[in-house]
Amino acid sequence: MRREPGPAWILAAFGLAAAAGFLAGIELPSAPLRLVAKPIPVLCLAAWVAGAGRRSSARPVCAGLLLSALGDVLLEASPRLFLPGLVAFLGAHLAYTAGFVRATRRAALLRALPFALWGALGYLAMRAGLGTLQVPVAVYMTAICVMMWRAAAMAGQDGPVRRAEWLALAGAVLFAASDTLIGLDRFRAPLDWARLPIILLYWVGQLGIAASTRE
Repeated sequence: MRREPGPAWILAAFGLAAAAGFLAGIELPSAPLRLVAKPIPVLCLAAWVAGAGRRSSARPVCAGLLLSALGDVLLEASPRLFLPGLVAFLGAHLAYTAGFVRATRRAALLRALPFALWGALGYLAMRAGLGTLQVPVAVYMTAICVMMWRAAAMAGQDGPVRRAEWLALAGAVLFAASDTLIGLDRFRAPLDWARLPIILLYWVGQLGIAASTRE
């Protein structure tokens, strides 16, 4: 069984410490602590992928992680930076989609249907509260659904579904679930219970996508 190199464990420890710091910043509450800590777990994942990613999707996934870290900073810095943060995360979803397309270009159109339904229902649930953001959010939801579809299209492309393919699909779905909760909380009705699930789904989703490049 191959052992991870030392730097991977260092990155894991640093990322977990930063995640704990961010959660502490929620409880205290401490906005500066949240701002500093929030992007670090994803930056650690980006360094992990850049240092040892083996699959063709490693480079776009690394780019997506870096864009996600930028989005983390923008969203945590100020509510007024929501739209720039949305653009950063849109870039991350497009980067992940590019990585998944590198793995396979088969259409797998039937696999797009549940994700199209996800996007349509999510958008309709948020629409009344979107105001001037109707078009940006529609574009963003479309990008999320396309990312999940392309992750699903990879699964079983060469026979039995491999662990890397499961990791990519699970990561894409969990990331999308986090984004959907954010949208419902912001544009439909406040979800007082949602902050912890949002960040945990986001981190685990990013971990799944990152890990898929290592298999």
